Amino acid sequence: MFDMMGMLGKVKDLQAKMKEAQETLGTIVETGEAGGGMVKVTINGKKQLLNVEIDEDLLKPSDREVVQDLIVAATNIAMSNIEGKIKEHLQQATNGLLPNIPGLDLGGMFS
Repeated sequence: MFDMMGMLGKVKDLQAKMKEAQETLGTIVETGEAGGGMVKVTINGKKQLLNVEIDEDLLKPSDREVVQDLIVAATNIAMSNIEGKIKEHLQQATNGLLPNIPGLDLGGMFS
């Protein structure tokens, strides 16, 4: 027999856990590097840019375009790397609340 009240309780638990997980995404950080570490950017799980570090050797007016390209590259690397951490964080937060359904990926719901 289908337990509707039990299912509604699990949905409420899931909603609470997901809200909590979303709120704590800011604590997850990832750094991306480009140009052999000459440019480093740090982002958090909310995909907010937290920090940009640029090696002094790149701070010449003639290197402006290179620096811009390296910042973009480092940011893209960090964004790519943080995706796995976000997914893992959300999976841990909802562990046991949802059945393991192959192909079900809730990670995109919170990006």
